[in-house]
Amino acid sequence: MLWKLSLTGIKGRLKDYIVLFSGLVMASAIFYMFESMASNEAFLTSNSILGTIVFIFRFGSVLLGIITFAYILYANSFLMAMRQRDYAMFMMLGAKGRKIAQMIFIETFMVGFAATLLGSIVGMGLAHGVNALLISRLNLQITHYAAFSSKALLVTLIFFALLFFVAAIFNAAAITKKAILDLLRETSTPARLKQRPIWLFLQAIMGIGSLAFGYYMMSDLMKFQLIGIGAALVTIVLGTYLVFKSVLIAVLSALKASDTIAMKKLNNFTFSQLSFRIRDYTQMLSMAAMLFALALGALTVGLGFKNEIPLMAKSVAPYDLILNNAQKADAQSVADLHPTLDTIYSQKETDDAVYYVKEQFNEHPLLAPKYDENGVDSQYKHLSGDVIAEDLTAQDALREYEVAEQRSKEIRLVSLSDFAAIEATETSLRLIQVADFETSYAALHTLAEANQSDNTAEPIEANFSQRVFVYDTYNGMFSGFEFMGFFLGIAFLTMLASCLMFKILSGANNDIIRYNMLRKIGTRTSLLKQSIRKEIGVLFLVPGILGMIHVLFGLKMFTTLMRDPYDKLWVPFSIFIALYAIYYSLTVWLYTNIVLREDK
Repeated sequence: MLWKLSLTGIKGRLKDYIVLFSGLVMASAIFYMFESMASNEAFLTSNSILGTIVFIFRFGSVLLGIITFAYILYANSFLMAMRQRDYAMFMMLGAKGRKIAQMIFIETFMVGFAATLLGSIVGMGLAHGVNALLISRLNLQITHYAAFSSKALLVTLIFFALLFFVAAIFNAAAITKKAILDLLRETSTPARLKQRPIWLFLQAIMGIGSLAFGYYMMSDLMKFQLIGIGAALVTIVLGTYLVFKSVLIAVLSALKASDTIAMKKLNNFTFSQLSFRIRDYTQMLSMAAMLFALALGALTVGLGFKNEIPLMAKSVAPYDLILNNAQKADAQSVADLHPTLDTIYSQKETDDAVYYVKEQFNEHPLLAPKYDENGVDSQYKHLSGDVIAEDLTAQDALREYEVAEQRSKEIRLVSLSDFAAIEATETSLRLIQVADFETSYAALHTLAEANQSDNTAEPIEANFSQRVFVYDTYNGMFSGFEFMGFFLGIAFLTMLASCLMFKILSGANNDIIRYNMLRKIGTRTSLLKQSIRKEIGVLFLVPGILGMIHVLFGLKMFTTLMRDPYDKLWVPFSIFIALYAIYYSLTVWLYTNIVLREDK
């Protein structure tokens, strides 16, 4: 009987459960994918570069797990709020609290377990597409990668089973401890809106001050370090709540007091709707703003690291391609690169020295990385032959372009006539730049690998002069952040939008009577739909704006890891706003179908 009642309850609230279900499926899918990456031993041992970023995937799993736990508790509380009238009716008919608790447990655990199973399957599909969709774009050669991982599946099932077990206990305890009358009236009882203006003003000052302090701590993490992160987290969360609690109430009160605005169309009704149960909205909007900041921040930082990789490689390696013994290289392959800079230096090597022609360096100065107090500068040093001949540091810069077997020998720059008199085989050192490194990456990589294997026994991992090898190293270090940022951003967005949906839809049934009254007195349906769009638009827009502000200040934390964390900021913002708009449209459609449905 309990199973039948539970299934009937789920069927009766199917639209609401679908919203929760989709968020849980996405969360479990991404959790499985992170675990499959971090637990695939054959994949990690055969791909040493990716093996160094296992901690990134582990960290992503932990972070996603924490947010998922909070999301499950919050989302389930909305479902319980929508079902508590049913539970109250069962109690009035004589059902015992123990049986009600069992029914709640069954509903929660059944939805959660089904979502986890489906999410794991979706996660396998996503993991299978990672190689083609992301890793291939990151220019990483991947071997032994398997989408299915029994260990990852087991970890995912156990983790989410524990989450839903705890959530089910919380839900059952919360419902059975309440009196029947409280269950019947709770969702239709408005919170008092009136507060003293002085108290609202003080809350606004405290909130803005907390945000300012948190932003300041994030702006200089080199100075404040872990203390700065902890302080910023506490003050920004507190500031977000206080700003919403004070400013939102003040703005709504001011708008309702203005006859010019409030009496236009259905604005007064819309403001009243927003004012209804305002305390609950304050808590929800605060959490939504923080989730928005986490989601957008993860996506922005992830894409930012992708943009940073070629810049970092360029600053360390001035030339796109280095050819030692260039006279042996395939001339046609080099010509197909269409070099924008192609410099050739003549070499002669003896047992104790490597000789160069000074005039060649005077005519075409050598490019070398330039270091400042913050590390490698984006500009290069131009080293002439005269400078290299006298400066040992400049000679060390030239050694970076030699093969490993030459670097222990003395560098000597001589005149063209003296160079011709040296009895040794003449070779050439060829340094090349191309118009677009990333477009020419494959061809450059082929030539660089051939140059490495033909001229030295030094492993590729030890070569930090060829730009393609430097690019691969940085790519292996930071591409995991891009991967994690992209999927964490989507996961947080799903949870954020689901929470907003739950909050809005949980009050929809109580709003039906108000919309029916407006329709009966002749209000046009178009005006009612416009009011719905405005009301829900405010609930989506307000946390979105504050969340964007959090991200803009929060990016300051990454100035030590990125040259410009604000570079191409419009790309992640545009992606996120587009996805956010889809959730807004879906919420408007669901809410409209509930409150304006035709009685049959």
